[in-house]
Amino acid sequence: MKATEQTLQEAERAIRKTIEKFPPAEEATLLTDIHLRVNQDTGELMSFDDDDNELNRCVVEQWIDNKDDNFYQEVAATLRTTLHKQKSKIEQMAILKPFSFVLEDEDKESLEELYLVDDDTAILHEELMVDLDKDLDDFLDKLLKE
Repeated sequence: MKATEQTLQEAERAIRKTIEKFPPAEEATLLTDIHLRVNQDTGELMSFDDDDNELNRCVVEQWIDNKDDNFYQEVAATLRTTLHKQKSKIEQMAILKPFSFVLEDEDKESLEELYLVDDDTAILHEELMVDLDKDLDDFLDKLLKE
């Protein structure tokens, strides 16, 4: 499933409306993640804060009843592209850093971190963090042995 132009526009509009909930301000909101929940049956793309308060909801027509095996991988790629396009607005959001955009399925199961913002650092691809846990564990083991 390759995202159509309409799908990209719908996703961009949904992300933009979520960003608008946190306009630049002197006081940042204490929030660690924005959860993007996608429902494969209804095609809904919803965003939630950490307290599970709904921030935005839209329907992406191409995602309605989509039974592709790689559905969530394609959705993640589409959302990552959308987030990248709105990078400057995201980095100005009045949210205490670090914060993340996390992709979830309809059961609130975290599937993938799509975007992480931490001061001057933005991580867009999960490949940058592959084996990070193992590296940190190895480093800690080495320190403890010394």
